[in-house]
Amino acid sequence: MTHVLTLIADRAATTLSDAMIARVRDAIQGATPVVLSPGEAADIPCRAVPDAAVLAAALGAARVDAITTPARNRRKGLLVADMDSTIVTSETLDDLAAHAGLGDAIASITRASMNGEIDFAEALRQRVKMLKGLDLGALEKTWAKVALTEGARALVATMRAHNATTALVSGGFTYFTSRVAEVLGFDVHRANVLLDNGTQLTGEVGRPILDRDAKLAALRELAASRKLKMSATLAVGDGANDLAMLREAGLGVAFHAKPIVAAEARAQVRFGDLRALLFAQGYRLEEFREA
Repeated sequence: MTHVLTLIADRAATTLSDAMIARVRDAIQGATPVVLSPGEAADIPCRAVPDAAVLAAALGAARVDAITTPARNRRKGLLVADMDSTIVTSETLDDLAAHAGLGDAIASITRASMNGEIDFAEALRQRVKMLKGLDLGALEKTWAKVALTEGARALVATMRAHNATTALVSGGFTYFTSRVAEVLGFDVHRANVLLDNGTQLTGEVGRPILDRDAKLAALRELAASRKLKMSATLAVGDGANDLAMLREAGLGVAFHAKPIVAAEARAQVRFGDLRALLFAQGYRLEEFREA
């Protein structure tokens, strides 16, 4: 069997039953399933990438993600993760803008940028300019409300425990990536720099701006530093500025992504949490770490 189909249920809403696993196995003519987490995740070895229509028919309306990977070298040596709406649940720039009374205006630009409707760098400059004069205390207030996405701790800790390098690479800001990286144990973090005059934001962002090309460059650079083939890398994100790295990574996962990203990514998580990325690499629940 050259490939593995991994089924991951939305554990808050669905149980991955033996009957469902068997139905999918029969539909794709797969081999004996391997349960990774009872009621939540299972691997089904198969001869090729399953037909999408056949797989969709077998799963029906069940809130179950299905990710197919080559059977060899499933566990990756590098993770490059987006931050906003991926590792954390919100868009931190939008949350920061709310303190300036500009939440809706800036969120609309964010949506257009993440959907690929406007250039990311220009959208970032527009939004940061609108924050000129905002007191720096708003950054701490925003950070206090940042919530980690379910499964983020397990994803980072488990991959690090198995000698993978973990990098947080964001089009957001170092103020937040540095804190998220410290909380979760990321080896590396990169993002844009918000400029200030010591008390207030100046409305400017440091150059160069970290955009989609910079994310791809980071993936390539970090893989080269570890002497890893691109097939040994994992990237995850949700927005248009993540597409370049998702296309090139060995396993590029669109996580609860914008339509343009979901349409192009080879793998996507629509229902589950970040633990899905571990199951897609063949990790069993008992191998998970939290710290």
